[in-house]
Amino acid sequence: MKSVGFVRRHPFISLLALLLLALLAWVWNERVALRVFPRIISAYTAKEYCSCRYVMNNSADYCQGYVKQSVPVSRLLDDPRQRQVSVEGLGREATAVWVSEREGCRLQP
Repeated sequence: MKSVGFVRRHPFISLLALLLLALLAWVWNERVALRVFPRIISAYTAKEYCSCRYVMNNSADYCQGYVKQSVPVSRLLDDPRQRQVSVEGLGREATAVWVSEREGCRLQP
């Protein structure tokens, strides 16, 4: 019965505690997806830039604007001779290489 009195006397603290508990439950449920998220940013940017540049044959300036995201990348290296793109974002690096006109670009393992 004492807990009901606490909730009535401190409704904002009780609501904040409930929201914190719900947030922790959501984080626990999504822990695998949240752990791989940093890799997704660099991999997506490398693959999309490579496809934009070497499959669709757009200019480098156009493709940089095309892959711009709300989460910025710290480095984007484009090697036109090897048709290879390396991107670093959120501390993770990914590289995409043009394979062929039919297959497009592929992420390197």
